[in-house]
Amino acid sequence: MNPIQPNKLMLSKWTAVEVVAKQKHFLVSKVYLPEQQEGQLVMNAQVEFVELEAVYSKAKRKIAWRELADTNMWKQGWV
Repeated sequence: MNPIQPNKLMLSKWTAVEVVAKQKHFLVSKVYLPEQQEGQLVMNAQVEFVELEAVYSKAKRKIAWRELADTNMWKQGWV
């Protein structure tokens, strides 16, 4: 598997190893950065979560972006 780069997650494609409710192929539709404290700038903020959108059903779910590195759960690309 290629290393996952947080700055290139948006619109990346993923395949779930275990299909649930006909949901197997996903796109990263949103990237969540840490919330800013009032009056504080977040420079080079690291990604915390991503929102995955199922291609078939358009269902969305939010997961920690590092879960995508688990090859028992996710494969990079549409396989």
